[in-house]
Amino acid sequence: MTTLYNPLLNGFHPDPSVVRVDSADGPEWFLATSTFEYLPGIPIHRSRDFENWELIGHVATRPGQLAVEDVPTAGGAWAPTIRHRDGVFHLVITDAMGRGMLHFTATDAAGPWSDGDLILKQDGSASLDGIDPDIAWDADGTVYVTYSGLILSGDGIGQHLGIQQVTVDLESHRALEEPRSMWSGTGGGFPEAPHLYEVDDRWYLMIAEGGTERGHGVSIARGTSPVGPFETAPHNPLVSARSTTRPVQNTGHGDLVIGPDGDWLCVLLGVRPRSMTRAFSALGRETFVTPVRWEDDGWPAIDPVLLNPRAGTRVEIAFADSHELDHEWIAVRALPGSLAELCDGALVLHGDGCTLDDPRPIFVGRRQEHLTNAVTVSIDVGAGVGGLAVRYDERFHVEVEAGEGVLTARAVVADLVQEWTVPLTSTTLDLHLDSRRPDGDGGFPRTSDVLHLGATVDGERIDLAAVDGRFLASETCESFTGRVIGVYARSGDVAVRSWVAEGDDE
Repeated sequence: MTTLYNPLLNGFHPDPSVVRVDSADGPEWFLATSTFEYLPGIPIHRSRDFENWELIGHVATRPGQLAVEDVPTAGGAWAPTIRHRDGVFHLVITDAMGRGMLHFTATDAAGPWSDGDLILKQDGSASLDGIDPDIAWDADGTVYVTYSGLILSGDGIGQHLGIQQVTVDLESHRALEEPRSMWSGTGGGFPEAPHLYEVDDRWYLMIAEGGTERGHGVSIARGTSPVGPFETAPHNPLVSARSTTRPVQNTGHGDLVIGPDGDWLCVLLGVRPRSMTRAFSALGRETFVTPVRWEDDGWPAIDPVLLNPRAGTRVEIAFADSHELDHEWIAVRALPGSLAELCDGALVLHGDGCTLDDPRPIFVGRRQEHLTNAVTVSIDVGAGVGGLAVRYDERFHVEVEAGEGVLTARAVVADLVQEWTVPLTSTTLDLHLDSRRPDGDGGFPRTSDVLHLGATVDGERIDLAAVDGRFLASETCESFTGRVIGVYARSGDVAVRSWVAEGDDE
């Protein structure tokens, strides 16, 4: 019997899409998620049992595949759909405010993936206007791209046309018709994340509606053709945490798949708020899973999402023993290898004057995966200024910084900045950034967590500041991402000797 862990993927992994691939060696599952302005883009996780997941690569690993260098905060890689057909993996996605709607292919999900082809309007003039594309094939091979009709550019920017669909020629990547309007839910806002499935000679159109915050949910309709007309299920939404106090909120944006026991599953996004009012979600949108049952009337029923976290983890990296950075390292609007290099037993970042307030900082990091979390780095700032930070975006970040004889803790919350500074007598030290469960009155915490910033200098621990973690939560920040903890350089060369991160979800 498969154990369904929740989260299925910890930390910033929103908008999941999953596909099952059967072979002589047994089934495998491949899961893709959104990355917005971070690179490498669109991680691909693989599992052989739906319990243990391995990050095997990314879709966007080369310059030009995603045009995120100049996208605004929360732009970039939005909501992939991954499918497999005739030995080829297909992934469609919108590079929002970047290239547009894209189709990538690969024969190995670990990569390399293609450069990505624009899915064009019928007249070939530009990309289709919309987000969250799905790709499906009918029995004769006709390709259907179904998407959410949110216009992101031009005179109609911000207008929402509901769920749209076109047939597409994958040789020319051009729509073969003008978009048609599809079933767009039960009246909830922001109909999005459409997926088409053929099950027992019926076509099911599943979407998200209600927005990706507390009103989020999954709804479904069915018909005899992939183009409709569609009959609305009598018990929508299939799953939602709206108006509940469940520990997993914002559940929606689902994708269906047959699991290892032959039962159907739904992977979907959600958040784990922690406060007296369940108001603040420190880690952003994560990937969850829940069972699906097909009822006698032919409609699916989806169980509420149950919290079932894994045991704590510890990641320890000595860069002297590393020959390359593993897949977990990401950077903002740039590939990590363009900002840092392994040199002389350290990860060396070359500052260029940018700070974490800038859209392209010299910053490489890893997702915060646990509600309670501690990161320590051993750093040498003899030739530069830099530090350890937790980042949501350029307007919301907290860091501890060293260099030029000064040790500084800093909290940046939109236009509010606070610093705590002490003299620094050494250029080699350990920096600490801990996310700890808050003390609560009668056991009820009032915030998501408390961020503790400090350093160890010449064997002595210095605690600089404690910052309320609700200011770096998805309900406060402007981004759709999540917390990324990393090292950065502001000027000169900053050498990071080691990285230790450990956490749990108690």
